Amino acid sequence: MQMASAKKLGCRSLRVLPWLVLGWLASCGGGTQQIEPFRAQRVVLIGDQTLGLLPDGRRYGINQLNADNNFDCAQLPIWTQQLASNFGFPTDYCGGGTLAVTRATANAKAADIEGQINAQFAAGAVTSKDLYVVMVGMNDIIELYEGYAGDRSCDSHNNDPPAGTLMGELAARGHTVAVQVSRVLAAGGRAIVSTVHDIGYSPYAAAKNLIFPGQSALLSCMTAVYNARVRVDIQPLDGRLWGLVLADDQTVAIVRSPSAYGASNVTDAACAVAPPDCTSATLNPGANETYLWADDRHFGPVMHNQLAGQAITRARNNPF
Repeated sequence: MQMASAKKLGCRSLRVLPWLVLGWLASCGGGTQQIEPFRAQRVVLIGDQTLGLLPDGRRYGINQLNADNNFDCAQLPIWTQQLASNFGFPTDYCGGGTLAVTRATANAKAADIEGQINAQFAAGAVTSKDLYVVMVGMNDIIELYEGYAGDRSCDSHNNDPPAGTLMGELAARGHTVAVQVSRVLAAGGRAIVSTVHDIGYSPYAAAKNLIFPGQSALLSCMTAVYNARVRVDIQPLDGRLWGLVLADDQTVAIVRSPSAYGASNVTDAACAVAPPDCTSATLNPGANETYLWADDRHFGPVMHNQLAGQAITRARNNPF
């Protein structure tokens, strides 16, 4: 891989799939029109590998090789790359820009984003033109699914789960994220927050379901409980300050109607080599970039394009 040449590429080199931004949703949280369209002067990426690149430009998905068979980080851009590009600048880890800053780290969990936000706060004053983009929780949900030893029952309609239960821990972690987003808003920043994609529809869940039936439903319920606390506990509940991207709903929509979103496969993993080492040359036989899932838990370009569409709509249309 030739990382150096890839990182010289600017946002103009970004290639997206042709069905980008189908079915964008209306703005969440805001009920008024903008007097002047919002234009971010800085984008700050907070969370895990679902929204951040690695320092060498690779992603936890399909890394595209160009015509010379070299890795090109600007090809098949992830959703936050597309969002930053819409404001006219590349991300720091692909293009060498300084206005889209990656604080997100691979394998991060809800507890880690406080440190990410602290690092950004320490780097300079927060302004109303700073757009913090937040997505985290996939690693929390899988960690709790695999290792929680207490009460593992789940009811997505219970809005106040007790402590000492799986639901209680999920809710607590979702609340942790909401508190940190609220810090950003209190400091004067703006935010786009994404829910976690529905892990119950992932190949990871399907594999567990073959061993213990009902695990897909459990993982969907866990995703819903976690996301509910993130959505409800951010303060203030004010669409003038933050917008919501619905990755969980988008997962379900694509699974139910793949062709409407350009997805050719919504059940199998495209990658034969685990991300971040997966490339367009190391896919399973017959697989391609139109698969919903890159591996057993990370989504591929189809979902990234849809989340980009939602995020750009929120950022442009919410009355920030």
